[in-house]
Amino acid sequence: MTATTFTLADLAERFGLAIHGDPRTRIDGVATLASAGPTQLGFLANPKYARQLAASRAGALVVTPAVAAGLERPALATDNPAAAFARIAALFERRPPAPAGIDASAVVDPGAQVDASASIGPLCTVAAGARIGAGAILGPQCSVGPDCVVGEGSHLVARVTLVQRVVLGRRVLVHPGAVIGADGFGLAIDRGAWLKVPQLGGVRIGDDCEIGANTTIDRGALDDTVLEEDVRLDNQVQIAHNVHIGAHTAMAGCAAVAGSTRIGRWCLVGGAAGIAGHLELCDRVTILAMSMVSHSIREPGEYASGIPAQDSRLWRRNTARLRKLDQLVRRLGRDDKDEDQ
Repeated sequence: MTATTFTLADLAERFGLAIHGDPRTRIDGVATLASAGPTQLGFLANPKYARQLAASRAGALVVTPAVAAGLERPALATDNPAAAFARIAALFERRPPAPAGIDASAVVDPGAQVDASASIGPLCTVAAGARIGAGAILGPQCSVGPDCVVGEGSHLVARVTLVQRVVLGRRVLVHPGAVIGADGFGLAIDRGAWLKVPQLGGVRIGDDCEIGANTTIDRGALDDTVLEEDVRLDNQVQIAHNVHIGAHTAMAGCAAVAGSTRIGRWCLVGGAAGIAGHLELCDRVTILAMSMVSHSIREPGEYASGIPAQDSRLWRRNTARLRKLDQLVRRLGRDDKDEDQ
């Protein structure tokens, strides 16, 4: 076995999978069912792709035990093929090495603490009072502001900005362009003019979180904005000040959460969904894409709003009728009263 070639027996032992077929089958990469070649591993997690199995050239597959029993090619069987495939795919991920030390072009304040095993890349800046933990990686042009902490094994990929009072836990992955710890949108009005409210809190992000490209997380006004462990945010997500997101929650691209809202654990928020401020969502709530949440949600379940795309002529007719809905309800209400009399 080389660094990038494994037998099915190797993979089964490493990840606790059942083998169907020849355990000596060798795998040197992973791919989709449609594109996999004879030495690559494919997977089937969504039944709607089952029709691709017959035409797939994959040398082996990751599937459920029921599917494996009907195959005439080698397979690894598990109740969760997607998770098993993700773990196997990680074995083939190629990442450029990040040498320990501080690049000559980086600017690190003497008042900062940088672990000797950390890697500070080209054109990075690290301010006084910042702490960079063991094995942490700062890619090119990252900025770590005052009183920020980058935890052990965390990775700021490139052009990431930690403004101030940001604490990242261990193994946090932050993708390019993310800004964490900027001012929250705190304003008060006085005599017809806006008065800025100082944002005196910070941001606390737990272990094993992932922050997508160009995502923004504002620091709190008084208390901190908090992401518990294993929270996953996609690209271009907006988290406002004093939001609290529970562990294992995931949010898709362009979702936005207004200030002081609390989201529970194991929640899923679809793309471009909006959640108004000062609300509470309990654990295990799913918000479908493009939905607007304007009230607290107390019961686990799946929630949606909005009108899906439809033929434009039908949409115009429905919208015209929707404008008359209140008038119709009022008229029906009067008719009901007349009948009662």
